[in-house]
Amino acid sequence: MNDFAATGLWCSNKVRVQMPSAIHRFLGRLGPYQALFILAIPLAIVEPLKLVALFVIGDGHFIAGVVVMICAYVGSLFFTERLFVALKPKLLSLSWFAVAWRLFVRARNKTLSWLHWTWVRVRQVTSGSKK
Repeated sequence: MNDFAATGLWCSNKVRVQMPSAIHRFLGRLGPYQALFILAIPLAIVEPLKLVALFVIGDGHFIAGVVVMICAYVGSLFFTERLFVALKPKLLSLSWFAVAWRLFVRARNKTLSWLHWTWVRVRQVTSGSKK
């Protein structure tokens, strides 16, 4: 298990925000393109909020911008992530989405592996130079 998965598991264990069963059943009845549309709605709201936060910070309202940025990330992390987990089986039934998802996962795993290897190597080099 990588660090990101462990962090997500820790967060999901600490913050028990479960989707109501009626919503979960509704999402289960959707087709793949309907599921994609449902997932696009919160993403279309949350992602531009991150840009708005940068503009607010750039306009000199640092605290307000940081609050907007935190709210956008919290919304993305908890709401959109839960929605994606519920809709992922439907989305993976779309062949183009399944291919894109596999490519994304492969690139993510290679990047995390490289970062881990680099971190271990840097720690070995720095601990060797202290002796």
